[in-house]
Amino acid sequence: MIYMNINTHDYENDVRVMIGAFYSGEKIVIEDNEQCNMKVLVHVEGAHITGEVLTDESNIFDVVCDSDAQGVVRNLLKRELYGIFSKLTNKQLPWGTLTGIRPVKIPLALVEKGYEDEYILDYFQKEYLVNNKKAALGLSVAKNEYELLKDLDYKNGYSLYIGIPFCPTTCLYCSFTSYPISMWKDKVDMYLDALLKELGYLSNLLKNKKPDSIYIGGGTPTTLLPYQFEKLFDYIENHFDVGHAREFTVEAGRPDSIDIDKLKVIKKHGVDRISVNPQTMNQKTLDFIGRRHTVDDIYRAFNLARDCGFDNINMDIITGLPGETKADVAYTLDEISKLNPDSLTVHSLAIKRAAALNMFRDKYAECHIENTDEIMDMTYDYAINSGYEPYYLYRQKNMAGNLENVGYAKPGKAGIYNVLIMEEKQSIFAAGANSQSKIVFHDENRVERIENVKDVTNYIQRTDEMIERKRAFFHEEA
Repeated sequence: MIYMNINTHDYENDVRVMIGAFYSGEKIVIEDNEQCNMKVLVHVEGAHITGEVLTDESNIFDVVCDSDAQGVVRNLLKRELYGIFSKLTNKQLPWGTLTGIRPVKIPLALVEKGYEDEYILDYFQKEYLVNNKKAALGLSVAKNEYELLKDLDYKNGYSLYIGIPFCPTTCLYCSFTSYPISMWKDKVDMYLDALLKELGYLSNLLKNKKPDSIYIGGGTPTTLLPYQFEKLFDYIENHFDVGHAREFTVEAGRPDSIDIDKLKVIKKHGVDRISVNPQTMNQKTLDFIGRRHTVDDIYRAFNLARDCGFDNINMDIITGLPGETKADVAYTLDEISKLNPDSLTVHSLAIKRAAALNMFRDKYAECHIENTDEIMDMTYDYAINSGYEPYYLYRQKNMAGNLENVGYAKPGKAGIYNVLIMEEKQSIFAAGANSQSKIVFHDENRVERIENVKDVTNYIQRTDEMIERKRAFFHEEA
C-alpha cells in the first residue's frame, strides 16, 4: 500500500500514474496508515517542486522549473519521480514518463513543424526519458502518419463510425460491450432499424460535408446476416457520399462469423478494407480465451476473402495472452507469414476491469502472462523484414509489460481511420450502441465527445434520445 499526498489537484493524476507505472497492482491511498510501505509527498508552488519518497530511506527532491506552465512543471515532476522509482525498483520503462495513450502526438507535432529527425529523437528522449528504440519507433510512426494525412481536409471532411455490438462469443480478455449473437439474434433487426434512424439524422447533419473514411466496427460486424448487410449498405450508399471516401472498412474480425455470402455482399458494396483477426495461431490459446474457432477457420476465412477479391486485409494479434511465451508468439508470426496479410496490428494485452480475466481473477490466478520488450522487438523485426511499416501506435491502461499497440502496413495499405481516431485530427461521427462521436474544434485545439448508451435494448428504446444529444450539442455550438 502506498500513501500519496500532494498539495494540488493539478498534478495529482500525474503522480498517481507514475506510481502505478512502477508499482503495478499496489493500492494507492490518500490517508496515511501503518500498512503503507511507501509514502510519496509532493508540494508544487508555481515553478517550484519539492517532495520526498519515503521507504527504508528518504529520497528528497527540490527543483525549480524554467517556467510555471503546467506542461513544463508536469514533465519535470514526472522526471524527478521516474528517477527515484527507477532507482528503487531497478526498472526502466520503455516509454519513460509517458503514460498517456497517444505518445505519437509529441513527435507528430514536431514533424508537422518541420523539425529534423535528430532534434525530435533528442527531445523525445531528454524531455520524456523514452528509450532509444521507442523514440525511433514513435518518430517512424509519426512520419508515416504525416504522409498519410497531409492531404486530408480536416475541417470540411469527416469520418463515419458505425457500431455493430454483437459477437459470436465474448473473449476472456475482452471488456467491450458486446452481445453473443446466439442470444440476441431476435433483436438484430430492431437494432438495425434504430441504427438507420440515427444514421438518417447524421446524413442530414453532414449533407454539406464528404466522408474521408467509413468504418463499420464492433463487436463483430460479420455477425450480421447477408440480408442485414444489404439493408445497412443500401442505406449508407443512399445517404452518404461513399464514392468520396478514401477508405471503407468492415472489421470482419472473428473467422467463425465469416462466410462466402457475407463476403460477396461486402465486396459488392465497395468495401475495400477488412480484417480477419486470429489474435493467436495457437489452438490451445484460442480454446482457453473462448474464441471457439480453429486455426483452420482462420485460414479458411482469409483465403475466402482473397478469393472474393479483397486486396487489403488486416490481421490482429495479441501478445501477452495467458500462457503464451515468446516461442508461441513466434509461431503465430510464422503462420501469419504464410497468409501474407496487407496489414498487421500487434496488440499488447490490456486486462480491463470488466474483462472476465480480471473479474474472476481467483479462477485464473495461475494464468501466466508474459509480455516483454524482447517480444515486441521480435514482432517489430518480423514486420519490418516482411515489408511492413509502422503507421499508427497507441497505449492502454493495464497493458502487459507497459508496452504498446502498433499497426503495421504494406505500402499503400495503411488504415486512415485508425490514424484519425488516435491523433484526433478530424471529427468522427458515430452511430450505434456504445459508440462515441469525437468532434474536433481545430481553432480551439479542443475535442468534445458525445456518447451513446452501451446497452443494446436501451439503444433501441432510446434512439431518439441519442439523436437529441447530438442535436442539442450542435445547436449549442451553432
